[in-house]
Amino acid sequence: MKNLMFLAVFALIVGTSYGQATAQKAETGVASFDNMNFDFGKIKQGVPVTHEFKFTNTGKAPIVITNAQPSCGCTIPDWSKDPIPPGGKGYVKATYNAAAPGAFDKSITVMANVENGVVMLRFHGEVVANTPNN
Repeated sequence: MKNLMFLAVFALIVGTSYGQATAQKAETGVASFDNMNFDFGKIKQGVPVTHEFKFTNTGKAPIVITNAQPSCGCTIPDWSKDPIPPGGKGYVKATYNAAAPGAFDKSITVMANVENGVVMLRFHGEVVANTPNN
């Protein structure tokens, strides 16, 4: 009798967990980005540059971006604050301050209700030092 009771409780727990996992998976959107890696090329030192990563929600649930975390303090992110419905378009902007000369390779980690919960966007380029001839 104890074994039967244990089996019934176990089946209930497993069934409930499976149902929640299925419901959570159904609530994710699909962010299809035009490009997830952007090259600024050569940019002038001290002149901030911005790129807008655009995406379309090709999933069946609205996408909600909860945060966008840059890899350093030299980048300011901005993103679509309202839910992006299926078929809708959204964005994540990256503004890089270009203060230090040299090559750079930065990222923004976007947290949203998409598969795996995150999207990694990258941008790179080279900051060219100011000279009297620039």
